[in-house]
Amino acid sequence: MKKITLFFFIVPVLLFSQNYTSYFTGNPVDVTTNHQFGICLMGGATESDEAMIWFLEKADGGDILVLRASGSDGYNDYFYTELGVTVNSVETIVIHNADGAVDPYVLQKVAQAEAIWFAGGNQWNYVNYFKGNAMQDALNHHVNVKQAVIGGTSAGMAILGSYYFDAQNGTVNSAQALFNPYAANVSLGYNDFLEIPYLENVVTDTHYDNPDRRGRHTVFLARMTTDHGVRSFGIASEEYTAVCVEPDGTARVFGEYPAFQDFAYFLQANCTTEFEPEICVAGVPLHWQRDNEAVKVYKVPGTITGENYFKLDFWENGNGGTWEHWYVENGNFIAEPGIPIDCSIVSVEDHALNNLTMTPNPVTDVLQIIYDQPLKLEVYNIFGQKIINKKSGLHKTIDFSSQSNGVYFVKATDESGSRVFKITKK
Repeated sequence: MKKITLFFFIVPVLLFSQNYTSYFTGNPVDVTTNHQFGICLMGGATESDEAMIWFLEKADGGDILVLRASGSDGYNDYFYTELGVTVNSVETIVIHNADGAVDPYVLQKVAQAEAIWFAGGNQWNYVNYFKGNAMQDALNHHVNVKQAVIGGTSAGMAILGSYYFDAQNGTVNSAQALFNPYAANVSLGYNDFLEIPYLENVVTDTHYDNPDRRGRHTVFLARMTTDHGVRSFGIASEEYTAVCVEPDGTARVFGEYPAFQDFAYFLQANCTTEFEPEICVAGVPLHWQRDNEAVKVYKVPGTITGENYFKLDFWENGNGGTWEHWYVENGNFIAEPGIPIDCSIVSVEDHALNNLTMTPNPVTDVLQIIYDQPLKLEVYNIFGQKIINKKSGLHKTIDFSSQSNGVYFVKATDESGSRVFKITKK
């Protein structure tokens, strides 16, 4: 676990300006390594050493940058000397204001880093200082162009989803959010900050066991679905638990189960035609029941070896976890044992389009639709967003070459009715 000691292998350099404070340890000469992409989501409290080793190894001996808006150099010694992973340097930069976030020195360090870690604190400071400026661009470049590892704990985890609770008006507990999903302190951002693979339409939450945040997290999903018309997703970690996402979307869970009850949670609005909350309006308690299966949750125990996981490329399969159903009745949160999610959508009319076939499935480039009549074809991604809408004659194809790997739903319609096919892009 993380310790703060009084010495370094190399005497740290302290650089102070009015807008930021830098604590540097290691080799000041920048290096280039064979770094890897990854995401590390830590639930708060003390770090999991095994997850932090995973994070550092993704940097392949490169430079580690810790960004924070409060605190000091508690990570430098921990990352540089205590975990047994060789890295070139560790630098903590404490950002004091928005000017500090876009200082040329700070932006250069972001560009040079092989790994970026967000410490805990107040996530509104991160959003307020980093959003809508050159820092936001630099962070998205780090992930999507450089394809390097990123992660954070507590507030640092809270900002990593494309949908996020920004805490602009302070925190909110489950009871408050369930009572009024549009209360001022249920302040949410959507698709306007960080763009991290596998975290599209995902809202994260932390400190899940202290206090119980399942209710408020469900409200965040309900708001996303209501406000933006998409299926909503969530990832949560209990304290001392971490979710580490590999380049292929495998989300490994680290903790100390069974010695401790360390769990991560993967939430999603149920994969049904009607997935929206029945009642999600201002000033009225949330009601999101949907046959007691409004939210499907895969609960995964975190272990030292991280062998239990959930697959974020399809959001259907995992290892070592159990399924639960979460729903809300007039502001009352309920969790029950559940069954696996089933996204094999059946046809709208069983007799319609029975002789229609789609091949190949899985598809890599072009999907062939074999049917002897003209069709209207609509393609939806896993979030429920329509991404293709076309009318086809007798020769029917859909080009998937530019789409990301994952699950899609193709709806074919003619005069006899409609039918929906589940297609996997690999």
